[in-house]
Amino acid sequence: MTLSSFDSLLLRNELKKKIATLNFDSMTPVQAQAIPHMLSGRDIIAQAVTGSGKTVAFAIGLLNKLEAQSYVTQVLVLCPTRELSEQVAAEIRRLAGAIANIKLLTLCGGKPMGPQLASLRRDPHIVVGTPGRILRHLEKETLRLGSVKTLVLDEADRMLDMGFQDDIMTIIKETPPARQSLLFSATYPKNIKELSRSIQKDPKDIRVKDSAVSLGVDEYFILIELGKSIDTLFNVLSHFRPESSIVFCNTKKKCQQLEKQLRERGLHARSLHGDLEQFERDQVLAQFTGKGSSILIATDLAARGLDIKELSAVINFELGRDPETHIHRIGRTGRAGSKGLAVSLFNKMDERKLGAIEEYTGSNLVTLEESILEVGKNFKLYPPMVTLFLNVGRKDKVRPGDIVGLLTASHQISGEQVGKITVFDKYAYVAVKQENAKDALAIFSGGKIKGREIKARRLS
Repeated sequence: MTLSSFDSLLLRNELKKKIATLNFDSMTPVQAQAIPHMLSGRDIIAQAVTGSGKTVAFAIGLLNKLEAQSYVTQVLVLCPTRELSEQVAAEIRRLAGAIANIKLLTLCGGKPMGPQLASLRRDPHIVVGTPGRILRHLEKETLRLGSVKTLVLDEADRMLDMGFQDDIMTIIKETPPARQSLLFSATYPKNIKELSRSIQKDPKDIRVKDSAVSLGVDEYFILIELGKSIDTLFNVLSHFRPESSIVFCNTKKKCQQLEKQLRERGLHARSLHGDLEQFERDQVLAQFTGKGSSILIATDLAARGLDIKELSAVINFELGRDPETHIHRIGRTGRAGSKGLAVSLFNKMDERKLGAIEEYTGSNLVTLEESILEVGKNFKLYPPMVTLFLNVGRKDKVRPGDIVGLLTASHQISGEQVGKITVFDKYAYVAVKQENAKDALAIFSGGKIKGREIKARRLS
């Protein structure tokens, strides 16, 4: 047994058995460094990027000491976005499956208050949510935090960037001073240190810095001519032809402009930025994660907290503000043993940023001449799937299996031709292969699920 084995941890039996069924081979660096201190009750401040295993780390820590027979809220997890809240809640539920009678509630904005108020008639053991909605429930006195033993701030740097600091401090004042406080952040700016000092007691400082790039990632830097950045980006996409890529820009205005420019060139691109309403954001993510769109253009803030698997490439249309941001961006590709690609465009004004990246990573950057990029004639990058919008959701008792069942019942479409299905309260998205889109729309037209007539449309 090694110290990186979950068997080496002093955990409650139910949790140990559950971990064994999930086939976790060994702990990630952040888990190996953080979990023992969490189990001892110590506060933690940890720097770790998305995909490092931090959610499993704090989930194990908080579940190990949860008292299922005590029907009060013992855990509060604050996240910057609804998407991250739902991902975190799903991971905690997965690990909590072996512990009987655990009630977990997700409280986020963008959802009606009524169902949340009904669920809060009995205090949940664990609450996961966004600061704005948590604060609203505190103001309405529908949420009680006086028994919280564990407080988790996930993606704390993003919450501060989004202006949640005052809300966070107001919420924390409602929790007991003797709580354990776990703070996770992808970057470590000055305001994170100040937040830690104000809410934590002698925290264990853990830094899990990616060693520049995963061995499975090919990283290149390309010098661009002034005014030619969109042409260079198009040539990069034509040369490498990634099935899915995130293109990072530094402002929401640039994201919007770039989406328009790429779509004018026949590429299926969608942008993700702070001006989108929650419905629009859900739609963009459903298209991209379901492979109904090939290119997602995003700011760092908008993309934080998104756990997008099987990402072929990360392209920096503009270099990030600092080396940590750069590493966080490119760390999204080349995961779980898959091959990844990272391409960064730069101009002569970026020399200082390039030097900082080299110093931070301790490696020499690989630069390419744009002239070596092979640009195909009439290049198009068609996504393999089409995303369909359905007017039914969880409130209609609809599950993904119901949607697959309707599509495959006539044998026109097989299960292998159906992709990712995302079901929200009042609507759902389903991905189908390009060649099956017309048949799928015909099946949905006039079809019923749970007695509810389906209306479907194709997202462009």
